[in-house]
Amino acid sequence: MSTTLLSARRAALYAVLAFATVGAGQRAQAQSVADDPGIAVVVAAGTGSAPALSAAMVAQIFRRKRQLWDDQSRIVPVNLPAFHPLRRNFSLWVLKRSPEDLRAYWDDRYFHGVLPPMVLASEEAVLRFVADTPGAVGYVSVCNVDKRVAVAAVIANPAGAANCPR
Repeated sequence: MSTTLLSARRAALYAVLAFATVGAGQRAQAQSVADDPGIAVVVAAGTGSAPALSAAMVAQIFRRKRQLWDDQSRIVPVNLPAFHPLRRNFSLWVLKRSPEDLRAYWDDRYFHGVLPPMVLASEEAVLRFVADTPGAVGYVSVCNVDKRVAVAAVIANPAGAANCPR
């Protein structure tokens, strides 16, 4: 076989794999929205009583429009990566826009000197950071909340409640 034919077959195989991967990712993402039991907005445990945050307050915090707690200490919001299914749900349910749609918002805020929330790689990283950082606030699946953090708000799945896997 000629190298061009092999290259063409290889390219076709990669294209098929790419489409299959994208399709599987979209199906997994659609399932993640439907199967998500809800999102817990968390702060460090043991810092007194956890503030009760409304969805509107959470949106202000993660849009960096509210930067101080009531005691005037700095709020340190943390996000999951834009491709993470929980980040997508959080963005859609709380901020009412997809992570991709928020890019223009953050580009504009950046030119006004406001940086977006820090991004951490996983829910475990969010739990550790929030537990160890004064003023930090993040979000994890309600199934992953543990004693290191306190729940300040629960964002329910608009599609209805699902159960945590056991």
